[in-house]
Amino acid sequence: MSAVRQWGRREYEDALAEMRALRAARRRGEIPDTLLLVEHPPVLTVGVQGAGDSPLPAGIPVVHVERGGHVTYHGPGQLSAYSIVDLDSRGRDVRRFVTDLEELAIRAAAEFDVTAVRVAGQRGVWVGERKIASVGVAVEEWVTSHGIALNVTDEPLSVFRKFRPCGLSGESMTSLSTERGRPITVAEVVPVVEKAWTRAFGKPAIAELLAGPEVGARA
Repeated sequence: MSAVRQWGRREYEDALAEMRALRAARRRGEIPDTLLLVEHPPVLTVGVQGAGDSPLPAGIPVVHVERGGHVTYHGPGQLSAYSIVDLDSRGRDVRRFVTDLEELAIRAAAEFDVTAVRVAGQRGVWVGERKIASVGVAVEEWVTSHGIALNVTDEPLSVFRKFRPCGLSGESMTSLSTERGRPITVAEVVPVVEKAWTRAFGKPAIAELLAGPEVGARA
């Protein structure tokens, strides 16, 4: 089975430290696959591909992390869904896993009558030519961390316009509220994403079922 932890609003570096600890616990078989739902105070995170040449907005903390991708923004009005998943029992298929994460955002958007899609050659989730959710994961010993960030309110959009998130024009970012034409809150979106997660990851992988009660044990 899987678990969901709702962290509310939490400083990014505190969340990052606990996420890394949970990733290690999952590797040891001490916890099940786990989804972390959290909203952060303003922070810029820089993935392994760096921030590029574009200047970053002043006055916002910058944290370098191990996830894939470039620089992005996390802040109020955005829901981050971090995934601690053991891919050993899921075929070690990272691409499929990222696609499943994108599906969480697509299904969440659909619940608010917003049609979001994947775009060939691009990661993340899009509404037309506008990006509504960014994805970036890290995999260590086949256990994942980090995940997907869904823009819910319009608040993050003003910050995105000040730099090049994920190497894109900041004007290309959008939110559920913008696309729906009415205010949507993070609190409304949390149970929707949790439901989508349970449908995608709530059951053990086939390999886990075949392994029996010793699954998760490591030498």
